[in-house]
Amino acid sequence: MHSTLRTLGLFVVLSVIASSRSANMAQAADDGLAKRIDESVAAKAKDDGPLASNCDDPAFVRRIYLDLAGRIPSVPEALAFIQSSDANKRVALIDKLLSSADYPRRMHDQFHAMLMERRGDNADWSKYLLASFEANKPWDQLAREILDPDSNYDALRGAAFFHTKRLDKVGQQETDYPGLTRDVGRLFLGMDLQCAQCHNHLFIDAYKQADFQGLFTVYQNTFIRTDLKFPAVGEKLMTKKQDFSSVFDKVAMSTGPRVPGGKEIDIPMFEKNQEYVTAPDRKTNFPGVPKFRPMQAIAQDLTSASNKSFAANYVNRLWFVMMGRGLVNPLDQQHVGNPPSHPELLEQLAQAAIDVKFDTKTLLRQIALSATYQRDAQLPSGADAPKPETYRVANEKRMTAEQIMSSVLVATGTHEKPTELKGEAEKNRAAFVKAFGNVPTDPEVEFSPSLKSSLFLLNDTLIMDCLQSAPGNLVDRLTQATDAASVANELYLSVLTRKPSAEEAADVDDYLKKNADRKQAAVTNLAWSLLASTEFCLNH
Repeated sequence: MHSTLRTLGLFVVLSVIASSRSANMAQAADDGLAKRIDESVAAKAKDDGPLASNCDDPAFVRRIYLDLAGRIPSVPEALAFIQSSDANKRVALIDKLLSSADYPRRMHDQFHAMLMERRGDNADWSKYLLASFEANKPWDQLAREILDPDSNYDALRGAAFFHTKRLDKVGQQETDYPGLTRDVGRLFLGMDLQCAQCHNHLFIDAYKQADFQGLFTVYQNTFIRTDLKFPAVGEKLMTKKQDFSSVFDKVAMSTGPRVPGGKEIDIPMFEKNQEYVTAPDRKTNFPGVPKFRPMQAIAQDLTSASNKSFAANYVNRLWFVMMGRGLVNPLDQQHVGNPPSHPELLEQLAQAAIDVKFDTKTLLRQIALSATYQRDAQLPSGADAPKPETYRVANEKRMTAEQIMSSVLVATGTHEKPTELKGEAEKNRAAFVKAFGNVPTDPEVEFSPSLKSSLFLLNDTLIMDCLQSAPGNLVDRLTQATDAASVANELYLSVLTRKPSAEEAADVDDYLKKNADRKQAAVTNLAWSLLASTEFCLNH
């Protein structure tokens, strides 16, 4: 009964999703969320110093393509925007990218890295995430499906990978139920409850042992199903509360399932042999479906619009995606002892998320429309260096491994649209993730250059292949250019989406003169030097 209703509900949601998303976008535009963002940031920065002016068109087109399409723009795309005289062209480009085929892939890559933290890949999970963002599925619905995955419907079954990868044993180690519990709190509520497992948190008064145990009692009751060939989670019968005590005072306590800060969920009692909706089947290893499923109850309570922590964590992470830093920083330290840089703004964003029914496109659009997002990365000469939490300038932010790969391909002209890559695409992606991604379980929040990424850029065959001359690609265009100024302009626009400075153009001219007898090798080296630069790997 449960799975049938859930499947029917999915079809209903999908059937109305297009019209509801359009309505939500219109509502958010009318509400002027972008304006309220700017008012809040300006008010907070009043005592810190001046705000940077709007960034120029080359900076904006590069920034918005990276954030919404997951790649830099091609030269024709960049020039079309830069040379346009349309006063409304920034709004038009934002809307174009949000409607493009690049957008769901970009969100897939971002949320895969954010939720799985480089633990690995799974085809069903990837298919599920991509389809969810193609449909602009509301975040609360997506989160519920991840927290309570349904194996009975093909389109939803990949959601279980979030749990099964964490439930999978590593070597001889025990199943890391505390780690799964911690990750649910961190990634969906912005609360790192790890240090509250054995006692109330020593440094964060708001994090209680009962908060951790209320989730732990749910996830220690889960297991990987062996009757299916794809990721699937089963639940054992829950018949009593979780007993626990602090390692300090040893006072006996107990709790049923509950969301941190929420109401404890009653555990119903059933007569013997009446505990299951669908009984287990030993012949097929089917574990059965309990009538009381704590995962379902937690998924409903945690994603409720009344749960302020859920909405605040969601918008804080969207703000991080667009602005390079959360209003609450670190992202998983949401508590009164670590207040947001802009408390009223976080509250407004969270309420806006509820008002538009957790429509991700709507919220990203309003952030992108704000002057805060479109700010230049530098202040006028003589101004004091700004603190990143003031957002007086656009903060530099790291590009993900996927953004770097796609941007390398676009910059070199290897593929005009990385979303169309086939065959070796996943192998290539894995190589870039290995070189530029963080180690598994380490959140990707700041730019961290490493020896492996340097060596990859220096001599990996993927990079070298992109720099082989082929008809119409970057090296070919540079080789065919008739003068040094043309080489410099084509090079910098292709790789960094801007014109070279006078000094940079002079350096290109000087290098080409010194290597006049080996022009193709020279322009190849110039292209490589920009691809290997820090500027290329950051979004400004």
